[in-house]
Amino acid sequence: MNFLSHFYFERYASESARVVGCLLPDLLKNADKEYVFHPNRFEEQLFAHPQMIEIYQGWYRHVAVDKIFHSSPFFLEHNHQLRKRLDPILSHLPVRASFMGHISLELLLDHLLIQHEMVNVNRLYEHLAHVNRPMLKKFLEIIGLVDTSKFFHFYDRFLEWKYIHEYADLRGLSVPLFNIAKRIWSFEVTETDYKVLADELETYTADSLKDFREIFRYVQDKLPL
Repeated sequence: MNFLSHFYFERYASESARVVGCLLPDLLKNADKEYVFHPNRFEEQLFAHPQMIEIYQGWYRHVAVDKIFHSSPFFLEHNHQLRKRLDPILSHLPVRASFMGHISLELLLDHLLIQHEMVNVNRLYEHLAHVNRPMLKKFLEIIGLVDTSKFFHFYDRFLEWKYIHEYADLRGLSVPLFNIAKRIWSFEVTETDYKVLADELETYTADSLKDFREIFRYVQDKLPL
């Protein structure tokens, strides 16, 4: 799941550290795709402070959410259908339709959460802005990130851009989707490519994602307490 969908499961959290923790695996991957960390190997050190415990708990809630989501019938079916529908419109590009279908579904869920006012995007950014930074820095150092400056540079830009608000525009999702694909493949996109992808996502959302709330109920029911 993407940032906003992960936040959905922590939307009532009172601790900003918990919210940051639930986004931290993806924030780190966006800062540097080579980052790989295993906080469970450092429990004794991390459990020495309540704020770091909150970050840790948020992190492993993120892991649990993704595991449940990616093995769900909802994900498997919609990912399959999107792959089939996107394959013809991506055939002239090096982008795999399976990859684009996966990412498209996750961004569409974020869009639908905004459209149906199921989460407060401003509240998410407030949590990110108000987290105890020295404690977050300490957490990152303990799990093995020696130089945290690169991460916090990305983190500050993430806060400044506030681009998750842009997911409210369904037709605008084709821009971040192609940008994500460009991290993996080298290609150029035309205005026609943006329009055709936007048309397909708009049609698919209207026709096939009326049941989107089901996946949030499904994941919530299967999450450990």
